[in-house]
Amino acid sequence: MKQELDLSTWNRKEHFEFFCKFEEPFFGTTIQFDCTRAYAKSKELGVSFFTYYLHKTLVAVNKTENFRYRIQDEKVFIYDKINISSTILRDDKTFGFSEIEYNENLNAFIENYNTEATRVKNTSGLFTREYNENIVHFSALPWINFTSISHSRSFTFPDSCPKFSFGKMTTDNDKKFMSMSVHVHHGLVDGYHLGLFFEEFGRLMNE
Repeated sequence: MKQELDLSTWNRKEHFEFFCKFEEPFFGTTIQFDCTRAYAKSKELGVSFFTYYLHKTLVAVNKTENFRYRIQDEKVFIYDKINISSTILRDDKTFGFSEIEYNENLNAFIENYNTEATRVKNTSGLFTREYNENIVHFSALPWINFTSISHSRSFTFPDSCPKFSFGKMTTDNDKKFMSMSVHVHHGLVDGYHLGLFFEEFGRLMNE
């Protein structure tokens, strides 16, 4: 479900109109975060760390209102629920795009992930289904401890979905760290809202 945002009363109307004129309206940042507690928690629960932090990312997205905004036909809509499109690596080292349905319950989400991952691994090509607008884009690069990252983008393709990338987990003095990058459409999200997301993500990862 979605509802249209009334631009005439939106306090960010001028910001939206300004950044929507840019050829590249996305901006992003990369942080390194301490994932020691989250990694231990995933092992305690007997679940993969990847699906654990994938879930925490999506919970934080759904709790941060501006991350649920999408631009369609020059209008802004607020979605009730955001799903996640993660790249799924196949045995032949190609990948396909997925759409994993959000569920705040970790075990239910993992079931959704496993079903979708199995489906993608048994198909070929990038696009294996029709995709909805209420998604965020997600990729993991567990081979690279990056400090910044850029994304391939077609400026002619209308896109307002936030993009997340996670890097290689490293260990320093018994602490585990990962890099995380987030790119967002500046017509919908400012630095303040990005800060709200990081704050919520950090809280969830340290529960």
